[in-house]
Amino acid sequence: MNEIDLKQRTKLFSLRILRLVRALPPSIDGNAIARQLVRAGTSVGANYRAACLGRSKAAFAAKLGIVEEEADESAFWIELIIEGHLLRPKLVEPLLHEANEIAKIMAASRLSISKNLRK
Repeated sequence: MNEIDLKQRTKLFSLRILRLVRALPPSIDGNAIARQLVRAGTSVGANYRAACLGRSKAAFAAKLGIVEEEADESAFWIELIIEGHLLRPKLVEPLLHEANEIAKIMAASRLSISKNLRK
C-alpha cells in the first residue's frame, strides 16, 4: 500500500468514525465516548498526512507512532461501544477491525523505518 492509498484509507477511517459517532445514543456514556472517539479517530488521518510531510525519516517515524497510538485508542473506544451495548456489534465490528489494521500497518512501517535509521 502506497502513501496515496494510506492517505485515502485513513481519511475514510476518519469519515467512518464521524458517521459512527452520529449513531451513538445521546446519553452520558454515548456523549463521553463520542467526544473521545471523534478526537482519536479523526487524528488518524490528520496525523498520517502530517507524517507524509515529515522533514526526515525520524520525523516520519515519530508521526507514524502517533497515528498508531490514535488508531489503537480509537479501537479502545469502539470496544467500549460494543461491550457497553451502545450499538449493535455487527454495525461496529468492521470499524474496529479497520482501527486494528491501521494500527498494525503503522507499527510495521514505524519499526521498518526505525531499523533503517539505525543502520
